[in-house]
Amino acid sequence: MFVLDRKGRPLMPCHPARARELLRKGRAVVARHTPFAIRIKDRLLEDSEVGGVAVRIDPGSKATGIALTDDITRMPDSSGEVMVLRRGLYAMELVHRGAAIRKGMERRAGYRRRRRVANTRYRAPRFDNRRSTEGWLPPSLQHRVDTTWSQVQRLSQLAPLTEVHVERVAFDTHAMAAGRELKGVEYQQGTLAGYELRHYLLEKWGRSCAYCGQSDVPLQVEHVQPRARGGSDRVSNLTLSCAPCNQAKASRPIEDFLKDRPEVVAKLKREVKLPLRDAAAMNATRDRLSERLRALGHPVSCWSGGRTKYNRDLFRLAKSHTFDALAVGEVGSRCRVVRYASSTLIAVATGRGDYARTRTDKHGFPRLALPRTKTHFGFRTGDLVRAVVPVGKKAGTYTGRVAVRSSGRFNIRTSHGIVQGIGHQHVSLLQRADGYSYAVRAEEQNTQAPVASAGGQVGDVR
Repeated sequence: MFVLDRKGRPLMPCHPARARELLRKGRAVVARHTPFAIRIKDRLLEDSEVGGVAVRIDPGSKATGIALTDDITRMPDSSGEVMVLRRGLYAMELVHRGAAIRKGMERRAGYRRRRRVANTRYRAPRFDNRRSTEGWLPPSLQHRVDTTWSQVQRLSQLAPLTEVHVERVAFDTHAMAAGRELKGVEYQQGTLAGYELRHYLLEKWGRSCAYCGQSDVPLQVEHVQPRARGGSDRVSNLTLSCAPCNQAKASRPIEDFLKDRPEVVAKLKREVKLPLRDAAAMNATRDRLSERLRALGHPVSCWSGGRTKYNRDLFRLAKSHTFDALAVGEVGSRCRVVRYASSTLIAVATGRGDYARTRTDKHGFPRLALPRTKTHFGFRTGDLVRAVVPVGKKAGTYTGRVAVRSSGRFNIRTSHGIVQGIGHQHVSLLQRADGYSYAVRAEEQNTQAPVASAGGQVGDVR
């Protein structure tokens, strides 16, 4: 549990049992609900011994692992070597919403494109006159950098952060696309070296439809994995099909379209390679993330993914984002992980709502207007609240995220479902909405790992 002094400055984290004892004795109050933090009412930072902690980050395309650790140096043993004990104090898995951002921007672009094509009174396109600023990233990628930085910045306000360790990976997408090691001039030649796209596809698929095998008919370029289902425009995801097959398949997956011909499905899957969207996202954001973290004012160390894997195997940890984060950094043969967080906080980025004040129809035209006032009776949708209903059919205590209504009858989403029609007079605020939804997951323990979950006291607050 995070601990703050009387003035709100971070102290060393403590065990949950110690936090409960301080709250029961009245020496502390709850400062934040998620992540849980308490504030000591009779302790100052100057009167405490604060050793400092390190934050270790394992970036990912869809989720990022974050771990807080401290390394304890043990006195030399009989052999004269110093033992370093690493303790995992806190673990978080941050789930990004880059796919949702990308989908929303594509939908908006589709609305605008349709309105231009329909010759409505709408501004002309001006894409040819736009220039991206230096260091610009697409919003779906910039989101990964911003959310990771914001979580580390929040942790620096809750714990005495002294150093940052981040895994800085680089993927060879050219070699991944080829499926083998490339050497020399092969790096200068892509898949279409010496071909045009249609010529290449005609040679690859034998000038016949990949679905029905018919030849000597006009053939169309077709996406094996539809764009609407996450397929890319890579040449490995393109094939040739006749017009009837192309129209019949539409945006269905090949398993559904060719369910009575499994041998054709197997052939197509052998030819189609996995998309490199995740690898490209990691390559685009790895430098920007480390640069952004340096703005916090703490030393930032970057490490390779190979070292993280070596450390994870050395510690015999299970494969997960949080365990990878625990293994980021330099370790020696005399370093041991003696404790890790027994539970992981899952923070799913949900955003803070939309700027749009209308809902659109399928053509992108306004269908209805949304209220401009988002705050009702002091609450906003997404706030974490507790409702205590004393009497009536809905008597009880409910804790969860609230959906506000101008009528004052709120809906509360709890872990057991949605409770509707709770009067605002029974609702009290626990924490303002911060753009994330939270859940707790028990950390998977590797039975072969010589480590223990956080069962002992991590920090001491007297």
